[in-house]
Amino acid sequence: MKDKTEIRHEGMRIGGEIIFTDEVIEVRYPYTNEVIGTVPAGKAEHVKRAFEIAANYKSKLSRYERSQILRRAGELIGERREYLAKWLVLELGICHQHAIYETKRAQDVYQFASQQALNDDGEIFSCDLTHNGKERKIFTKREPVRAISAITPFNHPLNMVSHKIAPSIATNNCMVCKPTELTPLTAIALADILYEAGLPPEMFQIVTGWPKDIGEEMMVNEHIDIITFTGGVPVGKLIAAKAGYKRQALELGGNDPLIICNDLSDADLEKAATIAVAGATGNSGQRCTAIKRILVQESVADRFVPMVLAKAKAIKFGDPQDPATELGCVIHAKAAELFEKRVFMAEKDGAEILYHPGRQGALLPPIVVDRVPHGSELVMEETFGPIIPIVRVPDDDAEVMRISNSTPFGLSSGVCTNDLHRAIAYINGLDVGTCNIWEQPGYRIEMSPFGGIKDSGNAVKEGVIEAMKFFTNVKTYSLPWPN
Repeated sequence: MKDKTEIRHEGMRIGGEIIFTDEVIEVRYPYTNEVIGTVPAGKAEHVKRAFEIAANYKSKLSRYERSQILRRAGELIGERREYLAKWLVLELGICHQHAIYETKRAQDVYQFASQQALNDDGEIFSCDLTHNGKERKIFTKREPVRAISAITPFNHPLNMVSHKIAPSIATNNCMVCKPTELTPLTAIALADILYEAGLPPEMFQIVTGWPKDIGEEMMVNEHIDIITFTGGVPVGKLIAAKAGYKRQALELGGNDPLIICNDLSDADLEKAATIAVAGATGNSGQRCTAIKRILVQESVADRFVPMVLAKAKAIKFGDPQDPATELGCVIHAKAAELFEKRVFMAEKDGAEILYHPGRQGALLPPIVVDRVPHGSELVMEETFGPIIPIVRVPDDDAEVMRISNSTPFGLSSGVCTNDLHRAIAYINGLDVGTCNIWEQPGYRIEMSPFGGIKDSGNAVKEGVIEAMKFFTNVKTYSLPWPN
């Protein structure tokens, strides 16, 4: 690292107190593997205490007050942009440019949640509609639950936590969050920003610890009504098995295709190549919606592949703290090793590595691999790094859809075509939660519904509006209403 970074020793945030433990978990900078911070290795009793506080706190915040807290939180994120970006770079290893982008996305979450907090979506039903009619009206209102358990992943330590806490605040709920032990420092910084914005500390608490010590309590605690989890498929399925009757939003892995159709001109292919490379390498490829396979139709592949190669070679990768760097690290060297191994396995199966300037620890370059067999582990599994795998597929849209749908995942997709009929056919034919035409699979606004099917999730959508609905119980009541 250029400057010796002061090590942050952080505590859990439980009921307005900062709690430390004797045993700590080290947080490392992926680029150098240096320790940049520590958090407590909390135990189940810390989680129990947090949920007890959450379940017993009944917020009396008005819609206006909630809206103001959320608005102020967004402003504070903007004011602290450089500080937050610095720590995103240090604990996650992504480049500074991608870290700045993450802070801007998080601001959008609070802006939308601030607006939605003011919106009462209660309904009114008149009861004199049929021959069974009565002079009454039925009304609905939304009420918060007892407590929400939020378990968040390493890849978006600010935005992913924001997507859980902002809708929770907007609906007057209390949440206990366990950020992953790999990137917990940003979540703690966010908690402090929310308290400064006026949020009662009981409404958002942070517990840290090893999954073996606190994971179970985050799933089965008696006070939990809802579990919202973003992360890998095995843990998601474990939650589904353990949590049983509790409501769950499971946002799991992805294996998102970008489909390049054969009706494109050279200028269109150039545009598609830009989308492909940006979508595969943004956030170091560590997005559940990153492009994990590029399905290009045979008759345009020879024109398209050199364009992808040129764009990949132009990416400046290296020191994540250098403002000029366009691609930083993946989360740790072990992950980088696995993804590189999958590239070499694909090569054994007939793929051609067109660009691989060499891995250094967790620093994985943008590796371009052409002619990847569509059954290869590289593109059947979720390869969570900046690999750019090109799968050549037939000039037959039905077959392309079959290949695209052949993995266990069903999160998102992108399609590049200028033919409206084909675009509609892909929207209807792809087994995914999202299909974007002429855009990366990951494109959305923070308010629009987001989530997947199959092994990508249980089809419960995130996005501010959907999450607010999910985090509430609808109460129906009726009153005499003479005409």
